[in-house]
Amino acid sequence: MPRFHALMLAAVLAAAAPAHAKDADTLRLGIDPGYPPMDVKTPDGHVAGFDVDLGDEICRRIAMHCQWVELEFSGMIPALQARKIDGIMSSMAITDKRMKQIAFSTKLFQFRSRLIAKQGAPLTASPEGLRGKRIGVQSGSQFETYAMKNWAPGGVEVVPYQSMEGVLNDLTAGRIDAALLGSVEAEHGFLKTPRGVGFSFVGEPLSMGDHGVGMGMRQDDAALKAKVDRAVKDMRADGTYQKIARKYFDFDVYGD
Repeated sequence: MPRFHALMLAAVLAAAAPAHAKDADTLRLGIDPGYPPMDVKTPDGHVAGFDVDLGDEICRRIAMHCQWVELEFSGMIPALQARKIDGIMSSMAITDKRMKQIAFSTKLFQFRSRLIAKQGAPLTASPEGLRGKRIGVQSGSQFETYAMKNWAPGGVEVVPYQSMEGVLNDLTAGRIDAALLGSVEAEHGFLKTPRGVGFSFVGEPLSMGDHGVGMGMRQDDAALKAKVDRAVKDMRADGTYQKIARKYFDFDVYGD
């Protein structure tokens, strides 16, 4: 075959290579950087936060390089199943429903969820206290699942958004009456910021019935799961986990 044609064929084959092809030592982790202090985007365009620090440390311990892939939260599991990413490291709760689709690492941390609304709003975090109200949640989250199961049948309008930023924008604009989200993200990413002035938690923390937060992986990646689980166990045993957590929190984020 003439050299020119051989080079052309090589170029065509390279272009046709699967989009998900990657180096063996690279771990592509999906992240939705809109949940400070868990997942944020810095002014220089990088991702940062508690999830990122944990992920980077896990990668270091299993001798892999973390490649952070920004995705909408609702698209994480489809992207994982399509092998566009190798793991989900974006504060994804371990739920019975999700465990039928994907595998999870051992628990990384565990937070409760909270309802937030205007201070003094006559609401309670119950179907009766929210009847006729519009409650914002992020699409694909355990918050949406909880609200649809427990509140929607009682006359509560559950409004899903593609991003948590969309939820908070409409909350501050008065287009929804309240929002359901993780307590830490609600406090650090909203209530303690200028635009959160005049808003507060409603009622006590809610249990979503999850098993904490873990790294999501494909069910056939048993070897990867074993490595990640070992890394998390070692991080907690040698104090590295606690050192990372203290950068962000003044309480035990691991939970019971």
